[in-house]
Amino acid sequence: MPLVTTTEMFKKAYDGGYAVGAFNVNNMEIVQGITEACQEQKAPVVLQVSKGARAYANHNYLVKMVQAAVENCPEIPIALHLDHGDSFEVCKSCIDGGFTSVMIDASSKSFEENIALTKQVVEYAHAHGVVVEAELGTLAGVEDEVCVEAGNESYTRPEEVEEFVSRTGCDSLAIAIGTSHGAYKFTAAQCTRNEEGILVPPPLRFDVLEECIKRLPGFPIVLHGSSSVPQEFVKMINQYGGSMPDAIGIPEEELRKAAKLAVCKINIDSDIRLAMTATIRKYFAEHPDHFDPRQYLKPARQAVKDMVTHKLINVLGCNGKA
Repeated sequence: MPLVTTTEMFKKAYDGGYAVGAFNVNNMEIVQGITEACQEQKAPVVLQVSKGARAYANHNYLVKMVQAAVENCPEIPIALHLDHGDSFEVCKSCIDGGFTSVMIDASSKSFEENIALTKQVVEYAHAHGVVVEAELGTLAGVEDEVCVEAGNESYTRPEEVEEFVSRTGCDSLAIAIGTSHGAYKFTAAQCTRNEEGILVPPPLRFDVLEECIKRLPGFPIVLHGSSSVPQEFVKMINQYGGSMPDAIGIPEEELRKAAKLAVCKINIDSDIRLAMTATIRKYFAEHPDHFDPRQYLKPARQAVKDMVTHKLINVLGCNGKA
């Protein structure tokens, strides 16, 4: 099947009480690991590309790699999505360049400016058969060019969501309920420590999510910054020469709860990076004489596949839903 928009997959996810995984892609091994997992688990998937990924790998390379994945995985629906587009021009370039979905992130602007820019993107995208994700509220953390210092984030205001969706015509809405970008999602001051001395992040604001659901019945909600930062990979990175103290993420049980509600798309990026980096660090330590990239990228690709498989089954609940 060709690339699809997210419209049908989100409708099925909403009705079925699960979420579709949106995984960031930057190179061939990541694309392969994600789509092979989804093919085996018969899961729909959103492959998303950030502005930073386009700068790193080139728009045309990324689109062609995704098209190759579509040909190799014909039984699953795949959408190609722009993550955190920050201007009309970037969104237009992706719409014209083969993407089936774009995000316009004007969340740092005023409410009226956010509406105006989002509406401009929506009008162009819809005229070209492309769907649009928008954002209300801001997430803390760092991921590619998205950078908001802890303490400067803002939760979504549920009383604004109806007007925003109505005036912009966006197809899905990313909200801020306490998730955060990157592997360092929270400061130590924001967390508590359990009996083992491990940092525990503050809980997600499900009251905000539930109020948004009441005001937007049937409308697909998106969560950004939803990596869980598996501690086994953090420990592996540190064991083999890395330094990632106090890197923690969103508990998977909270994400599964959100997926059972109206959250139809959950963004995961850092967990893939951690799995790849930890695997490569370990490989280098165990095989200091190897220099062929294929030798260490093969287990790294498998680590991506294993990570995605776990997320599809245990967090998103979208396995078997293709």
